[in-house]
Amino acid sequence: MVSLNNLKPKYGSVHRKKRLGTGQGSGHGQTSTRGQKGQNSTSGGAKPDGFEGGQMPLLRRIPKSGFSNVRFQTKYEWVNISSLEKCFKAGAEVNPEALVKARLVKHVDLIKILGDGELKKALTVKAHAFSASAKEKIEKAGGKTEQLVGVKAAKAAEVVAQAAAKKKAKTDKK
Repeated sequence: MVSLNNLKPKYGSVHRKKRLGTGQGSGHGQTSTRGQKGQNSTSGGAKPDGFEGGQMPLLRRIPKSGFSNVRFQTKYEWVNISSLEKCFKAGAEVNPEALVKARLVKHVDLIKILGDGELKKALTVKAHAFSASAKEKIEKAGGKTEQLVGVKAAKAAEVVAQAAAKKKAKTDKK
C-alpha cells in the first residue's frame, strides 16, 4: 500500500549530480565533458548573448531613433479655479499647504493653477505657476496672485548666484 511515508521516485528518474573537474575516477575526467578543442573548451570561451560569430548583431543592425525628455520634464500638480471657488471662503489665502489641507493636491512641491471654471470670490493665491486665464480670472474677481519659486528653480538660482560671486571674486583679485 502506498502512503506518504513510503513514497519514492520512479526507478531511473533521479540521477546523481554530474561532478566535473574531479579527476579520472569521476567518469568525467580530463576534459570535463567540454570536448577536446574549440571555443568553449577552455575558461573564458563563452560569448555574450546576441553574439553572431563576428557578424554585426541584429540589435546593432536595426535603426534606432528618437529621444524622450520625459525624465527631465517638470511635473506640476494642478488645481482648477472652480475647485478654489468651492473650497475656500472670500478673502482666504490659498497657498500650497492650504491646498494639501483641502485635499486638492497631494504634495506641495510644484502646483499650477488652471483657469477652468468661474471665480466670484477675492482670494490671495500663492502657487508655483498660473495659466494666463487663471491669473486673469483671479485678478478680475479682485484677488491677487503670487508666484512661488520651485525647489529646482531655487537651487538653480543659488548655483547661478554662487558662480557670479566666484567670477566677481576672481576679477577683484586681478
